[in-house]
Amino acid sequence: MQWSACLDLSVPPGMRILLITLLIVLVGAPPALAQPNLGPDHVQTQFGPMGPAGRDLLQKVALAGLWEGPAGRMGLEKSASPLVREASRHLIDGHADLDRRTIELARTLNVDLPTQPNEAQQGWLNEMAAAPARSAEFDRVFANRLRAAHGAVYKFLAQVRTGTRNTAIRDYAKVCMDTVLDHMTVLEATGMVDFNDTEAIPLALVAQPSSIAPTPAPRAPQVIAQNSAQRQDQSGVPDGLIGLAVLVVAAVGIWLWSGGRSSGRVR
Repeated sequence: MQWSACLDLSVPPGMRILLITLLIVLVGAPPALAQPNLGPDHVQTQFGPMGPAGRDLLQKVALAGLWEGPAGRMGLEKSASPLVREASRHLIDGHADLDRRTIELARTLNVDLPTQPNEAQQGWLNEMAAAPARSAEFDRVFANRLRAAHGAVYKFLAQVRTGTRNTAIRDYAKVCMDTVLDHMTVLEATGMVDFNDTEAIPLALVAQPSSIAPTPAPRAPQVIAQNSAQRQDQSGVPDGLIGLAVLVVAAVGIWLWSGGRSSGRVR
């Protein structure tokens, strides 16, 4: 059957009206995959929307490199412990790679980066510098300050990685998380980390298992209606309208196909 048959004037007027109405509805409906408006703090990039969390991530990782790299070099110079020296090498190599990635991505996404450690970070470096070389005091300050800082950064990285819609930031956060986890592991391997200092390293909250699955509370009708409206706003086209359009298209296709076959047999 040729497409010209669809425009044949022999098509009943009611069917023509139905086809025209369907075209108007489908053409006039807003796109279902339209990007949501995330607010003035977000900008669109080639990798997806870029918001405050992505910019904060780049700046925090840059800040970490400004003091953790020097701390690693200080560990090589001042520690007599092979384990502390090994951790220092991981810090130096890891942040050299992250610094390169951070600068490149920040330039691509037009994000300004810090150039000096903040006050707290400089204070930690000063503590290490003041501790005697080849002493247990230096090793303890080194391991505990760095392990506490890495724990806080790792949690922040996980939050950004979970919520960002920017693919470049997701990939970057994944690399950062791998590097930070490696640094936490080698710092803990020194045996100098004081896990009793719950202010620096908070205790994890472990959920207690339950033998009985909780019964979900019934949702009020107005809540269901609100959720339905939200889904409609996000998709741009009501679910019912899409379903109706599919049914109409299927019916028209069957009618045209059967009509064409009937016309062919008559001829």
